Amino acid sequence: MTETLQLALLLIPCLIVAIVFHEVAHGYVAMLLGDPTAKEQRRLSLNPIRHVDPVGTLLVPGALALFGGPVFGWAKPVPVNFRRLNNPRLGMMLVAAAGPATNFALAAIGAVALGLYAGSLTDAPAGAGEWFASMMQLFIMINVFLGLFNLLPIPPFDGSHIVEGLLPRSLARQYGQLRQFGMLLFVVLIAATWAFPQWGLVEKIIGPPVNWMMTHYLALAQAVAGF
Repeated sequence: MTETLQLALLLIPCLIVAIVFHEVAHGYVAMLLGDPTAKEQRRLSLNPIRHVDPVGTLLVPGALALFGGPVFGWAKPVPVNFRRLNNPRLGMMLVAAAGPATNFALAAIGAVALGLYAGSLTDAPAGAGEWFASMMQLFIMINVFLGLFNLLPIPPFDGSHIVEGLLPRSLARQYGQLRQFGMLLFVVLIAATWAFPQWGLVEKIIGPPVNWMMTHYLALAQAVAGF
């Protein structure tokens, strides 16, 4: 239980920061492209209370961590009205891409912070150094995982909006019809992850690119530490 509590103390702040910045990025880019809906509904705030979904931000990732599953979650979606965008088709692609891009940027910031800490605080107490290093590595991993997970081309994930924008209009309309089944697919994915952890559904799909990106982010941290 102590290890679980320690993991939660590290995981929850990292996850909240990753999710809040992800959602605010959607709304901010939408505003830049002509849709101020998120601003009008006061969703461009970094105050987590405005974005946290009790189930998606706390309960689901906490339960997944407790049962040893892949840790992911979600926040209350930032409202975007594609009809108000200057170029709805291109705009939705850019708005969708803004969330994962922000997570990858946050992971880079975490890698730089980890490298600076490792390179400059060699005389710090071992416990403090291990705690910070663990938190930064977890922060990097959560952002990488969240960014890649949201790029899956399954409605309602961000990747589906990007794919829809890239497809010819006729195919895009057919693909968009899958959106009505999006939440059902998402629930089935979560249920399968819990019920059949031995299948490793999420790990097999997301695991290889996560590991590849983590290798490069940790290499960045080592490079920063070496300066």
